Amino acid sequence: ITINLAPADLKKEGPGFDLPIAVGLVSLDPEKNGGFQEGALEKCAIVGELALDGRVRPIKGILPLTIEAKKQGLKAIFVPKDNAAEASIIEGIYVYGISNLREAIELLQGEKNVKPEKLDREAFFKSRRNYSIDFCDVKGQLHVKRALEVAMAGGHNLLMLGPPGTGKSMLAKRLATLLPTMTEEEAIETTKIHSVAGMIDSKNSFLATRPFRAPHHTISDAGLLGGTSNPVPGEVSLAHNGILFLDELPEFRRSTLEVMRQPLEDGYVTISRAAGKFTFPSRFMLVAAMNPCPCGYLGDPKRACNCSPIQIERYRQRISGPLLDRIDLHVEVPAVNYKELRDDSGGESSEIIRERVETARELQMARYASEDVLTNASMSNKMVARHCKLDHTSESTLEQAMNELNFSARAYNRILKVSRTLADLDGATDIEVQHVMEAIQYRNLDRDFWS
Repeated sequence: ITINLAPADLKKEGPGFDLPIAVGLVSLDPEKNGGFQEGALEKCAIVGELALDGRVRPIKGILPLTIEAKKQGLKAIFVPKDNAAEASIIEGIYVYGISNLREAIELLQGEKNVKPEKLDREAFFKSRRNYSIDFCDVKGQLHVKRALEVAMAGGHNLLMLGPPGTGKSMLAKRLATLLPTMTEEEAIETTKIHSVAGMIDSKNSFLATRPFRAPHHTISDAGLLGGTSNPVPGEVSLAHNGILFLDELPEFRRSTLEVMRQPLEDGYVTISRAAGKFTFPSRFMLVAAMNPCPCGYLGDPKRACNCSPIQIERYRQRISGPLLDRIDLHVEVPAVNYKELRDDSGGESSEIIRERVETARELQMARYASEDVLTNASMSNKMVARHCKLDHTSESTLEQAMNELNFSARAYNRILKVSRTLADLDGATDIEVQHVMEAIQYRNLDRDFWS
């Protein structure tokens, strides 16, 4: 028996061919065509791994396979039972969950009546969009919460700086709860990436909440971007449509941080291997956190810093200027005092803040409807000049800050973009002086820390 997997120039990988090959062998019966109903195989895709006892085992990447089957005009797809919930997300194609080889054959022969998987999409999406954490859990830090709201509203990258134990990681983990609810298209796109990476199971078949990825600082370049001989999505792609959080930013290898600049700028990452080129989307928000010095207590009013000036300088130089240029907001996170810790009144919930963020995002989508941009952070220099015009008072305020604080030209553009976001949060058509003044304070680390 010769089995031909055409086209020959396309590399085939994975165990998903087991089930269709076995079904094809059964269909070789010259008299009965395997007993299959007429035309049963013509508009049907079959995929799955076979165990030695005939059980059908789940495979990676079932969601993109189902989408492609639908694009090819197929009416049905046979998938492993454990993959059925994931595949049934796609409308317009019948999805049959198969437990073993005999079940697949009997279904094609018409001897077994198996109903296709059905999904109550509205209820399913609603149940998956609940977060177990909330911004009201965070005590104090009102000015930091404001900066995080601004970052989420405009899609701005963010750096938090402060001593250990001030809540930087706790704040970062709750950032995804402030982002606008994922659309169905975004959710499917995000789930496809995680499906290819083999991170989808029967209990968690769909991602309707924005991903939050927090890799350890020992991660390799391939782990961050994606790679290996058989390329799989890296952390920058797994964070697509969500947040990539880099805690202890200076502890990451400088080379690892540098390779992240391209996907951060372009929104996708391309991996070249002998088997070909692979492109994965990587449109994410970068949120980073770091201590001000190796011991963490530089500038802390209660604990003394033990680091020498040389140690502090070396610590800071681990982060390159080009990477910092891509971070719009720098915010200091001080220690929370006892009174704030004991305050049980609670702050604003994530839902309340998210409503303001969504309103600001809607204004941006309307403004950039004819351009290939979704948020203020993505504006080009020409767009900044067009959409971030200042009145005389605002212009004078920004000019004074540029001269006194020695901001760079890149910092100038960042200030204008953040000012535009602050105006959107206030529902203002034009940027006003208070928006410029608040945006300037988010660049103070350029002077106080990095210079």
